[in-house]
Amino acid sequence: MSTSRLLAESFAPVLDFIYPPRCPACGCGVGEQGGLCSTCWSDLVIPSEPCCAACQRPFGDHGPQAGAICAPCLADPPGHDGIAAGTLYTDTSRRLVLAFKHGRRIALAPLLAKLIAARLPAADSERVIVPVPLHRSRLWHRGYNQAALLGRQLQKMGHGTMCVDALVRTKPTPALGGLGKRARARTLQGAITLRSSRTAKVKGADIILVDDVLTSGATSTACVKALKRGGARSVQIACFSRVLDEALPY
Repeated sequence: MSTSRLLAESFAPVLDFIYPPRCPACGCGVGEQGGLCSTCWSDLVIPSEPCCAACQRPFGDHGPQAGAICAPCLADPPGHDGIAAGTLYTDTSRRLVLAFKHGRRIALAPLLAKLIAARLPAADSERVIVPVPLHRSRLWHRGYNQAALLGRQLQKMGHGTMCVDALVRTKPTPALGGLGKRARARTLQGAITLRSSRTAKVKGADIILVDDVLTSGATSTACVKALKRGGARSVQIACFSRVLDEALPY
């Protein structure tokens, strides 16, 4: 047992006494720090098979069989090489994301990353982990890049080597909510580029592009294009939560 783990286990009872463990999503008492209560666990929806062979959009029990391509991918073939989403977007996943991103609950990173890691396929080569970048003004204001924190956890779990600054957001962009697909693309045009000093790291590499939430995919598409222009062999998107209302079982 490592020294850090031994110290953590030794001081756990003291920490639990001073700060009783609470569910980070709803605040109810739980058995250990960082865990979810049974109600919130049951609200998480984990994507499963069968799913789209291109983007892993779950088809549901009555949809096409594994290996089929979903209608959105047929209409507009994606530039990425798959999406590994830990959960679908529900009330609980929304609360976790808000606490992590805006509530400064950075201790949630290991929990969220474990759910992402469970959906990542085994690799047959060394992968490079690249977080979706923040513009420097937003990074200064927030104090951290939530995607980079998730990427660090994935690296600790052995899913690749982190390259935290491979991508650069060269200009601040407004919130994309309420904008159509074309407007989102125009807003992000030229906003995300590959850092020239990281070209050798990206060229020919299998990339895991990490973010907390995947909504319309406009930001991730801009990142994928920048990485592919830099010579990346493949780019798989990995996120904690994916917005797919039609795939929810209610």
